[in-house]
Amino acid sequence: MPEYPPTVAAGRPADVCLVVEGAYPYVRGGVSSWVQDLIQSQCHLRFHVLVICAPGAELTLRYPLPDNVSGLSHVFVQEVQLGATRLPGQKELLAALRGPAARLMAAGDADDLRRLLALIGPVRGRIGRHLLLDSPEAWDAFNEVYHDMCAGASYLNAFWAWRSLLAGLYSMVLCPLPEASVYHSISTGYAGLLAARAHLETGRPTIVTEHGVYTNERRLEILAAPWLAIDDTASLSLHAQGNRVKDLWINTFVSYSQACYQCCQEIITLFEGNFALQLEDGAARERLSIIPNGIAPDRFADVVRVPNLAEGGERPPSVALVGRVVPIKDIKTFIRACALLKQQVPDVRCYVLGPMDEDPPYAAECQRLLRQLNLQDTLFFPGMVDLREWFGKIDVLALTSISEAQPLVILEAGVAGVPSVATDVGSCRELLHGRSDESPKIGAGGAVTPIGNPAATANAIAKLLLDEPARAEAGENMRQRVMQGYDKEQLHRRYAALYHSLIQGEGTRATTTPALDQAERAS
Repeated sequence: MPEYPPTVAAGRPADVCLVVEGAYPYVRGGVSSWVQDLIQSQCHLRFHVLVICAPGAELTLRYPLPDNVSGLSHVFVQEVQLGATRLPGQKELLAALRGPAARLMAAGDADDLRRLLALIGPVRGRIGRHLLLDSPEAWDAFNEVYHDMCAGASYLNAFWAWRSLLAGLYSMVLCPLPEASVYHSISTGYAGLLAARAHLETGRPTIVTEHGVYTNERRLEILAAPWLAIDDTASLSLHAQGNRVKDLWINTFVSYSQACYQCCQEIITLFEGNFALQLEDGAARERLSIIPNGIAPDRFADVVRVPNLAEGGERPPSVALVGRVVPIKDIKTFIRACALLKQQVPDVRCYVLGPMDEDPPYAAECQRLLRQLNLQDTLFFPGMVDLREWFGKIDVLALTSISEAQPLVILEAGVAGVPSVATDVGSCRELLHGRSDESPKIGAGGAVTPIGNPAATANAIAKLLLDEPARAEAGENMRQRVMQGYDKEQLHRRYAALYHSLIQGEGTRATTTPALDQAERAS
């Protein structure tokens, strides 16, 4: 078992314990930046950051800890203390644990977690891997799970899946739990399980903010996992039904989501498109609310627009994709769209503004595609740039990603008066067309296109480039939408009010929004 890295001295209990899985402060990215921003915005509160890490993960700080972080601690998934080799009444205890542990691998919920914690509580600090994973009783428990839930599947695959899942569960149940007035998980999954445990053990309020819906992401990851690619239906058993080992993994994370949702006073997401998935995974509709990510509008509001040739200026019409040159951004679709766009707007200039060193082989493939399409005089890769200097020279922002949560670059471009053409992922449709509860209603700030469709992307960009009044109107619509609903300071005040009410024990929760009612009816 690896040693925990140095822990920031906690002193008195924190106001808020943030539970983060595989991100802040050791991994850069959108979620980590959001956590750093949230902590800094609530400088009147003391935060303890509880980080869930993969075994052997590199733990080099990527963000300086703000002064109001009073504690930093870690738990490693599947790392379970050895514990005693024998305990009084161990046979009865392990037999009692078998039921709730197995149900948490088969669409269980907070009641199963509550029962598990009640059994573990009296022996916490003494029980561990020896009894929970390596004992004869543990072997008997696996055989029962196999015959009940995995009959017909590969026995070996089922064993290692069960052992990994059980180790993950007990690593969350047995780890030290920081004291705090409020527990705030940044996802479901293991972080949500730990937050649910915190609520059940301490009685303190718990909330969750989901950027993407963790269970859905894990479901897709598990279905595509090469290490689970063996088709259980190849078994000669008449009982084989699909891939039961994959089902075991998926059902476990569904259970964790349900436990988290049931224990949270507030279930927050960034955009209403997530509502249907959260409801499907067991969230109560009256606990759901939206607090989107925001930006500081002042940073881009004073960008000076430089007119293009059609507007009486000297620069050619231009479109830019702002993002890392990696497959999830689908830069190749943008390159192909640029080739089609050039046929409609011959003097267009296209740019990819972002680092090229995160996936060098993919970046090289993009450069080869550019040359194959003869775009050397049309499409350029300037790398990392100061967007304040570029947004004044860009007519349309393009986003061709195959997956996003809430891309802030659409908001940043929008407040500078630049409309966007984006794929229909994450919150892009809501950003460009407005949420169903937007009031007052604002017009479209660009266009939404299908994933992986260069022709649709090119046509939508060309329509904006060739119609200056329509482009100006879309840019102004985006500016208004950002100022109305995505000002970061306003959103931070909402978190401040929520934390205050929970810390003071008022236990209030937000009123269900009209957007949720409409989203539920649509689903």
